[in-house]
Order: sequence, then C-alpha cells, then structure tokens
Amino acid sequence: MNNNKTKPLDRIDLVILSTLQGDGRISNVDLAQKVNLSASPCLDRVRRLEKDGYIKRYGAFLNASKLNLGMTAFVQVTLNRTTSDTFKLFKKEVVNIKEVVECNLIAGGYDYLLKIRFANMESYRLVLEKIGALPAIAQTSTYMVTENIKEDSGVPLD
Repeated sequence: MNNNKTKPLDRIDLVILSTLQGDGRISNVDLAQKVNLSASPCLDRVRRLEKDGYIKRYGAFLNASKLNLGMTAFVQVTLNRTTSDTFKLFKKEVVNIKEVVECNLIAGGYDYLLKIRFANMESYRLVLEKIGALPAIAQTSTYMVTENIKEDSGVPLD
C-alpha cells in the first residue's frame, strides 16, 4: 500500500471495497448506485483505491474440482538451518512449484506452511518429491484436507 499521502478510508470506500471483493465484475454504474454516488465520482474512488494499493488485482475464483485439482493438503516445512541465505534460497525455489498455491513463513514450531492442490494421491506423491528436493529441508509433515468448511473469501471488512 502506498503510504505517501494516502487518504483515509471512509464508509463509502469500505462499501466499494466490500462490493468489489464480492463481485469484481460489477459495472461502475451498478457500483455507483450501490454506494449512492454518480458514476464519475465512483470511478474516481475506485481508481484512487487501486492507485493507493487497497485493490491489489482483479480475478476469478476457479472450481479446483472441475479442473482436476480437487485435493488439498497443508505441508509444514522445517528447514535444517534458519539463516538468511537459506530462507532466500527456499523462497526462490518454492515459488516454482505450481501445485504450491500458498506459502507462508511461520513463527512457531516449524518454518513454512504450504497449501498445495493436486488431483490424486499419485500426484500428491510427485508434489511431495518436489517439496522434499527444495534446499535445506529437514522435515515435512502433511495434513490432508478431508472437507473444506470455509474458503478464503477475502478481507473481512464488515
């Protein structure tokens, strides 16, 4: 987010963000009606929110099952050393594994938590081989998702 001269968010900005988060394809005219503005000032606000970094990008949520990637697992990764160079090398390599859809550095009992998507147990085994080949891996532990109760629906604004 751009911290230089960033205007504070007001109630209308928050409604715009919430609406766009739920429906990024809404027309500017419909969005303006929803927030009780005319189209031009509404578009100005959206452009400001984009410029100031509140809106990172627009996209579509895909159905992983329809795309034969219906299985999900979380993998805890512990590195064999926790030096700056080791973290940099791990980060450089992990982003190249397409099945890793999220990677977070964790404070606690292990170093990284990976979210992976895959088709079946055979493809899981292949992904785990890729993860195991990453630099400085000491240990991994996998937790298979058996039911998805709630998916990431964005930033909680309300």
